[in-house]
Amino acid sequence: MFYSGNPIFYTSLILLIPAVVLSIYAQYKVKSTYKKYSKKQAASGITGAQASRRLLDSQGLSSVNIEVVPGELSDHYDPRSRVLRLSKGVAQGNSLAALGVAAHETGHAIQHANKYVPMQIRSAVVPAASFGSSLGPILFIVGLFMSSLQPLMTLGIVLFTAAVIFQIVTLPVEFDASSRAMKLLQTNGMVSPAESEGARSVLRAAALTYVAAALMSILMLVRMILISRNS
Repeated sequence: MFYSGNPIFYTSLILLIPAVVLSIYAQYKVKSTYKKYSKKQAASGITGAQASRRLLDSQGLSSVNIEVVPGELSDHYDPRSRVLRLSKGVAQGNSLAALGVAAHETGHAIQHANKYVPMQIRSAVVPAASFGSSLGPILFIVGLFMSSLQPLMTLGIVLFTAAVIFQIVTLPVEFDASSRAMKLLQTNGMVSPAESEGARSVLRAAALTYVAAALMSILMLVRMILISRNS
């Protein structure tokens, strides 16, 4: 059964096309770039885990533990437990891709220790964003399909806005972590000037996925607002 009560429900789908295209391209780009530079070993011979440990210690963060987790590109820093989790390929690999990813996640640990404001804002928004990203669209659809519950559309938009704010604040956090990563790798002699572009390419590709996610959430919010105003 198709919903026919609000024509803009369908026509507004065109708004999402740029974000969908960018998301597909970003996923392709990050996987292909990571694969390419996973085959290029750094002259320093240092592994991702070793690089992270040395960088953390150099910043006085010896209390931050490093754990190896399953999966590919599952690397992340957990600010709650102050643990840097690296995928096996990154932790044990000594490629330009491994060093780039490891240094990037180390950058997040440094941000946390330095109380980097955008990261603090993102952490504060996480609960509302998680709640809003899942429940917001559901309430919006319920309000759209059931005229007696239309106020739920507004509530859904408000909740989803928290998810959009999270995606927007994530951008400076990720860009800054990548910038820190490249400086750390270069100043600590872990990559040569000639190798820097390889590590930087991996980080650029990864950053594109966050841009795509932010664009998608923004356009989804715009679509929700347009539909609500025409209901």
